[in-house]
Amino acid sequence: MSTEAAPTIELLAITPNAERLIEEAGRTCYLSFDKMTDDSSRRFIRMVVKNGHHSVLEHASATFRIKGGSRSFTHQIVRHRVASFSQQSQRYVSEDEFQIVIPPSIKANAEALAVFNGLIEHARTAYAKLKALDIRKEDARFVLPNAVTSEIVISANFREWRHILGVRLEKGAQWEIRLICEEILKVLAAHAPTVFEDMLSPQG
Repeated sequence: MSTEAAPTIELLAITPNAERLIEEAGRTCYLSFDKMTDDSSRRFIRMVVKNGHHSVLEHASATFRIKGGSRSFTHQIVRHRVASFSQQSQRYVSEDEFQIVIPPSIKANAEALAVFNGLIEHARTAYAKLKALDIRKEDARFVLPNAVTSEIVISANFREWRHILGVRLEKGAQWEIRLICEEILKVLAAHAPTVFEDMLSPQG
C-alpha cells in the first residue's frame, strides 16, 4: 500500500529586516529619508500597498522548501514564472518508494478510494517492472501519476508572493495548492506582517 504524504513548508531564507529595506528603497523615489523613524515602515508600506505601488516590494524575497506536495501541485505552481524553482527530478531520482497525495473527495468515497489505490499500486508495479527490464528512470517515470509527491524549492520577491497568494488563495483555487499557500502566507505574515496583513482572513 502506498504511503500518503502531508505537505510541509520550510522557510529556507528571507530578507532580513525586510520591511525596513522596503521603506528604505521606496523612500529613494521621494528622497524622503528624513521621515524615517523606528516605526515608520508600517505606515509607509500600508501607503504603497494601498496605492498599488508594489514595485518596492520586489526588494525583499523569501525562499521555501515544500515537501509532500503532489505533481499536480508543482505543475500549477511553476506557472508563476517571475519566481525561481528547483524541483526533484524524476529523471535522476528513483521513485521506487514514492509517496502520494490523496484528494479528500476520493478519500471520502470508499469505492473511489479503491479505484484510486488500485491504479496507484498498478503504477508502482509497472514502474518497478520497467526498471527491471533495464528501462531508464527517465522513461519508466512515464507511468507515474500526478498523485506522486515531488519536493520543490521556490524563491520569489514579495510582490510576486502577493500575486501567487492572491491567485492561489481564491475559493476557486484547487484545494491542495490553496492549502499549501495558506501555510506560506502564515510564515510570510509572521516575518513581514505589514506587507501581507491585508491578505489574512479576519481570523488571521
